[in-house]
Amino acid sequence: MNLRRDVFQAIADPTRRAILLLVATQSMTAGAIAANFETARPTVSKHLQILTECELLQQEQTGREVHYQLNPQKMKEIADFIEPFRKLWDDRFNKLEAMMKKYKPKK
Repeated sequence: MNLRRDVFQAIADPTRRAILLLVATQSMTAGAIAANFETARPTVSKHLQILTECELLQQEQTGREVHYQLNPQKMKEIADFIEPFRKLWDDRFNKLEAMMKKYKPKK
């Protein structure tokens, strides 16, 4: 059975977010990634599988090693989806801040 993974469910996990941060600047092998965590290697492998299924990570075979790297197109897709919500909340907080500056408490 081929499961379809949800990107937002995948990045909701703190370990998977940490993995994304690790590979954001350089590609890494599964062993190098796992060395940064106190969990079992199979657990890290499962996280890598989920991130790969969501297309947040790409795999590149180099000889016998598999290197994982960030998929910038997918990350941009997520950022583009989130951007209108960020703008909406920025506008709301800016309006609230403006109102609070005008507010003068009674003495």
